[in-house]
Amino acid sequence: MIRQYVDHFYANAVGLWQQARQAATRVPIMARVVLGLFLVAAVLLAAYTGLTAKDSSLHLKLQHSFHNAQVSVWVDGDLAYSGAIAGSPKKRFGILPTDSVQGTLSQIIPVRSGQHTVRLRIASDDAASQDDTISGDFARNSERDLMVSAQRSGLLLSWQGSGSAGTETYSSFAWLSRYAGSLLLTVGGSMISALTGFAIKELPGRLRSTSDPASKTELGPQ
Repeated sequence: MIRQYVDHFYANAVGLWQQARQAATRVPIMARVVLGLFLVAAVLLAAYTGLTAKDSSLHLKLQHSFHNAQVSVWVDGDLAYSGAIAGSPKKRFGILPTDSVQGTLSQIIPVRSGQHTVRLRIASDDAASQDDTISGDFARNSERDLMVSAQRSGLLLSWQGSGSAGTETYSSFAWLSRYAGSLLLTVGGSMISALTGFAIKELPGRLRSTSDPASKTELGPQ
């Protein structure tokens, strides 16, 4: 019984394969080439997406003494976050107002795993702009806390807790994903552009060539 079922399944599979081959032979060579290039471009773009996925996060914890200011964060030179912050007068014993101002900000910023250079800038209307950088390693599927103290006297950045293990491995992976991802995106984009240009150039002619015989058949001999 099982043997008959296997033979029947094999016969159906062979029949479907032969039908697929016959259908493929009826497709023009150029169409098969275009389809193959399109599939390759899709695979390259999928690989780019996988390599550049942001699988870690940076938790920005900011304490400041500004009434109003603008915070900007760059990761490896790319702007990752920008937003406004505001502070309120600090009260002594919880009831007596003072001249000092305090405010906080908590923000999660997605990043790729590996080593990154984080740059933070605070621009206030009533004080000079402050800028500082710090480097750190991010493990996969992890979160690192960046403590920021922004006072009128200066800006201080520090990591909270210990760094992740495997610095060399993650740094190498980050370098590979950064440049290999850019290469795959360039190649995939070039292939899609070429396919689009080919379709715009060749498709009207293909449509005219297929419509001309049909028109002659409808008109018949004069």
